[in-house]
Amino acid sequence: MTSEDPLADRLQLDRPHSARVWNFLLGGKDNYAADREAGEMIVQMFPDIALLARLQRRFLVRAVRYLAEEAGIRQFLDIGTGLPTVDNTHEVAQRIAPESRIVYVDNDPLVLVHAQALLTSTPEGACAYVDADVRDPERILEAAAQTLDFSQPIALTMLGILGQIPDSDEPEAVVARFLDALPPGSYLALTDGTDTNAALNQAISVYNANSASSYHLRSPERIAAFFDGLDAVEPGIVPISRWHPEPVDVGRDPSVENTICGIGRKA
Repeated sequence: MTSEDPLADRLQLDRPHSARVWNFLLGGKDNYAADREAGEMIVQMFPDIALLARLQRRFLVRAVRYLAEEAGIRQFLDIGTGLPTVDNTHEVAQRIAPESRIVYVDNDPLVLVHAQALLTSTPEGACAYVDADVRDPERILEAAAQTLDFSQPIALTMLGILGQIPDSDEPEAVVARFLDALPPGSYLALTDGTDTNAALNQAISVYNANSASSYHLRSPERIAAFFDGLDAVEPGIVPISRWHPEPVDVGRDPSVENTICGIGRKA
């Protein structure tokens, strides 16, 4: 990669990026020194951040399992994919229904490289990757329609991605545009960090000042409002460790309230 390489320019290896920092927090190896330094800084200021990363990953598995197994969804639009790890959306869905079709969306170039190499579908189903920003719904929807049938229900997953949109870019309007494009019987699965912990607020503030990307914590009420107009799946919009917990998780992590999640159905 040369300095004239647009991919190299986008990677910005000297500055931390959210997908690579998250990969570090999950114990992955697809990150660089700047990402590890940022991750260590956040851990020192807010030690539970690595736990939150693992909890969000476990929610992804539970959510996709619910959507494929109980709700019967066979199409997934995963926005803010992040770097591939164990139990990605298509792997969970296609274990249950091999014919499932998944479109992954991210705008991190390292994610693009790994996704194209690793996110491979079953013969019965399909996987596609869209290199786009969540704030460009029209581009994403147009590209996704090459793989997904928008006349049939689709599960839209937005895990930790809306916090990367500042208020000035109207995240509520972004979510509404995606939901407007989905047919009845579709679902939204969402998680995001809350602004209810002073130590986390400070850690994110320092991260934002030193990163090529930024994260915007919001109140639980504002995050819950992304589900307005949808029928919430029980138990509703709750702390991430309390949504359909696995038997081994029951009674664990009671103090982790800094990320909330939920699934809502479009009637």
